[in-house]
This record gives sequence, structure tokens and C-alpha cells, in this order.
Amino acid sequence: MAKAILAVDCGSTTTKAILFSDEGGWHLVSRGEAPTTVEAPFDNVMLGLYNAVRELEELTGREMLKGDSFLIPSMNGKGVDLFLATSSAGGGLQMLVMGVVKTMTAESAHRAALGAGAIVVDCIALDDGREDFQRIQRIREIRPDIILLAGGTDGGTITHVVSLAEMLSAAEPRARLGNLPIPVIYAGNRDAREEVKRILGDKFSVIITENIRPRLEVENLAPAREAIHELFLQHVMRQAPGYNFLMEATTHPIMSTPNAVGLMVQLLAKELGGNVLAVDIGGATTDVFSVFSQTYNRTVSANLGMSYSICNVMVEATIPLIQRWLPFDVDPKEIKNALRNKMIRPTTIPQTLKDLYIEQAVAREALRLALEHHKSLARSLVGVQRERTVGDLFVQTTGGETLIDMSKVDMIIGSGGVLSHAPNRAQAALMMIDAFQPAGTTYLAVDSIFMMPHLGVLSSVLPDVAEEIFWRDCVVPLGSLIAPIGSIKEGEVAVSIEGKENLGEVRFGEVRVFPLKEEGEFIIKPHRALDLGEGKGKEVVRKLRGGLVGLIVDCRGRPLQIPSQEEKRKEWLRRTYQAFSLPLPGDTR
Repeated sequence: MAKAILAVDCGSTTTKAILFSDEGGWHLVSRGEAPTTVEAPFDNVMLGLYNAVRELEELTGREMLKGDSFLIPSMNGKGVDLFLATSSAGGGLQMLVMGVVKTMTAESAHRAALGAGAIVVDCIALDDGREDFQRIQRIREIRPDIILLAGGTDGGTITHVVSLAEMLSAAEPRARLGNLPIPVIYAGNRDAREEVKRILGDKFSVIITENIRPRLEVENLAPAREAIHELFLQHVMRQAPGYNFLMEATTHPIMSTPNAVGLMVQLLAKELGGNVLAVDIGGATTDVFSVFSQTYNRTVSANLGMSYSICNVMVEATIPLIQRWLPFDVDPKEIKNALRNKMIRPTTIPQTLKDLYIEQAVAREALRLALEHHKSLARSLVGVQRERTVGDLFVQTTGGETLIDMSKVDMIIGSGGVLSHAPNRAQAALMMIDAFQPAGTTYLAVDSIFMMPHLGVLSSVLPDVAEEIFWRDCVVPLGSLIAPIGSIKEGEVAVSIEGKENLGEVRFGEVRVFPLKEEGEFIIKPHRALDLGEGKGKEVVRKLRGGLVGLIVDCRGRPLQIPSQEEKRKEWLRRTYQAFSLPLPGDTR
């Protein structure tokens, strides 16, 4: 039985090494960090990894390296029993996906690639609005690690998917890493397999797997994802500088970072038996993971981030939408300059409270946009014919509805610097509430030190240990949220709450935060026009967990009723900040 586990995550910027130990129960011992060295002038991922592990050795006093070799297994207080690794260094796993119809096979291929932890650099479809020569030019420009080609249902026509294969053959893109042929995973109409192999076999390494849409109403993503995982290890990783040695050193296969986080989210949703939403907002990209009704989805918004991509958020969201989260006057030029400075100096941190709130206002918009993107991809299959019942007579649906229902999310986990390292945990809670607008009752938490990749790869080996450490050291509980759906006149009683103690009434337009550290049972009665997930005016009984922030009762309406008049809006925000005991610029408290 393992007693000490070393897990590392080789990120684009830094490599994080974490030591877990089984002394008095599994727990985090310490964490070392060093710049990643996969790119020039170092060109060897192991240099940064050694630096991170050596820092960990200094912090823990435990020897884990002897020269360049890892001490495995542990003996006499030295070495570790398991050495696990995840990686997104060097741009992560970059894929091109292709399908016949944009909203059908191409969308399924897109979901398969994202769920496997890839960054999708483009999605080519025959109805994507581009001419053939433009598609070929685009395929030549990008240099993907892997290509996923899908199209057609089994037994259907092969003409269209074959034309995609011919287009790919004509483009003949070059691999991003190394000189080996690019792997092409074919996951389309089974009747076209031989023809696709004939067209692409000389130029690409063709891997055949099961059709991701064998029938219109069936999506079969698992075989394609398995093929992507296998190729990530055997093809992509071996081409990256230093990874050959890392693959030999680890005790289990290396996993892509987003895939590891996704595994942890799925494990958590299984344990809770509910719906989970997790977000990782980074400097360049924002990943959103969800499990709703046992369906896992992941999306990456490659243009939304808090440093390198912060100006993209400004352009996409626009300055007025950023300003609406600021409880003070600020010149739009000042916001633009602050964000441009952040983009060219990505490691700087806000120096004043005003700067901090501007950054957190941008984070709200980045999170909101990332969730909108996630909703657009995490949806039911398009083009499926459904059996309708009497109850459906007045509901016209054609498929393609989003699976994400914020009134049914049981837990939201935030990760990334702006959330995990917010100076006050209440700020992290408020950013997620404003951006996602969860409704009903929801539990909020943040990842303490971005440990979910390490625990995700650990969960593939020892799921019980990963779960134990997750609850003990990874997740920082913020508390539970009560937020009724709907709108009534401001000042009317929105909800009344009874628990061990009578918490009283909260009026519409207000936010109240009650101290709550442990779990407690509450009877919540909403106004007859408001809904807590059981129907308008229906009382609900919920067991709610506490946290560092407490029990948050948000009666500002769903959707949020932000005052349009400028002074009222600022006053509305000031009251919200005061409810969370957050300071305002100019406060002398």
C-alpha cells in the first residue's frame, strides 16, 4: 500500500509538484513550484520538474531524487511509492476536428475532443460557410497534434465524409511536434473506412475507431476519446522535449491536465449524486466542466482569460458590461489602460482596491461568457426525432437544447488565480454568484491551490484516496446559496428561513449573509411568485453546508435585476458588497 505519493502538473507557465502522505489519513504535505522548461532555450520539461521537486524536498525534508532519478518505492522516510504526472505544457493537446454537418457530426467530434482534454484549434464542416480552398488553406495554417475526422451515420451515404478526407489529403498539414505523420482518428460512417484509409493512408497515421454518431439519435464518444488518450501518450508526448524521460519515470501513464480535472469533477458528481459545475479561469483560457444528469461536458474558451487574454474579454464583453459591476465611478479609458497593462505585464497583481475590483469585474464577464459558450456546446443532440407525449403538445423542440440548468446545479467549484487567490473568500463567492447566477440552492467552493489535476490523475489509480484529499485539503468551502427564481416588487418579503434558529425574512432586492460553519437543515418558504426549484411559492426543506463565507441568501432576482439608473446601480452594488462585509474604495473601516 502506498504511503507517499508525488504528483506533478507540468503547466504552460509553471510546474507544480505536490507530495501526499498517509500519516494520520491521506493529506497534502506540501507543494513546490518552478517555471516550466519545455520551450527554448531549455527544451527539456524535466529541468523545471526537477526544480519543483527539489523545492518540495527542501520544504518537506523528504528526499525524493537521487541525482536525476526518482526514489521509488519509499524506504526509511525517503522516496515515494507513486509518481504521477499531468501536462498541458507547450500549448497542451491541440486538435483539429472535422465533420460533415456543423451541428451534428462536427459538434459531436468537437465534444469528443474537448472531453478528452484537447484544445480544438478549428472545427471544419461542409456547411461551416467557408469555401473548399479556404478550408484547405486553414488546415495548412494550423499544425495540430491529432485530427479527428467524423461524418455520416452507419449505413448512410459515404460521399460527404470521403470529400472531407480528400480535402485533408490535399491540405497535408504538418505536425506541430516532430516529423512523424499526424495521427488521424477516423470515427465516421463504418462503410467509408476503407476509402478513407486509401485516401489518407500514405500521408497520415490513420486510426479507425467506432462511429461517434452511428445513428442520428445516438452519440458514442467514448471510443474516440480513448483513441485520443492513447495517441496523446504514444505520439504527442513522445515528441515533446524531455517527455520520453518523464514517461519512463512515472509509475502510471501521463494524463492531459484538463482530462485529469474532468475525471475529478466526474468522481465528485458521482459521489454527490448530483449536478456539478467547475470552472478554471486562467491567464489565457477558461475551462468549464460540468456533469448534469450524469452527462459530462467540458469546454475551453481559448480567448477568455485574466492576463494574456484579458483584452479579448474587454472586446467581447464591452466596457459598459464590465463597468456595471463597479460600485464607483471610473473613466472607461482608465479601465482600458489597466487591462492593456495587465495584458503586456501578465504577472502583475492589483495594487489598490479599485484595481482589484476592476479585475474582478472583468472576471465576472469572462466567467459569464465562458458559461454561455459551455451552454452552447453542452446540449442535446440536434436532428433527433423524439416520441412526444400529451404533455409535450405545447412545447416545440427540435433538439439542441442546452443541458445546463443553473437552477439544478448542486455544487459550483471555482479555480484559477482570480478565484483561488482572491484576498477575501467572499469576493470569490460573489464573483461566481454574479457571473453564473445559480438559482434555488447551490453549494459554492474554490480549489485552494489548483490541486484538481493532481487529484484527477490520482483518482485514476486510487479514487478513494483522491476523494479523501479533495475534501480535506483541496476544496475550500465557501458556503451555500439560496436564490429564488423570479421577480417581485422591491422590499416585499422574498423568503423566510427557519433552521435550528429562525433566520427570519429576507426582502426582494436584498442580499443577506448568515454565519454557518457546519451542515444544517433549513425550511425555506418563498413568496408565492418566487420559485426555489419546486414550483412557485412552494416551501422547500434542504440540508445546507456552511463554509468560510456562510449561508448566502440572494434575493436580487433571477435573472439578476440590475438597476439601469446609474446612481441606483452603484447603491445596489454597495449594499451587496456591504452584505458580504467587503470594503469599498474610500472606506475607513
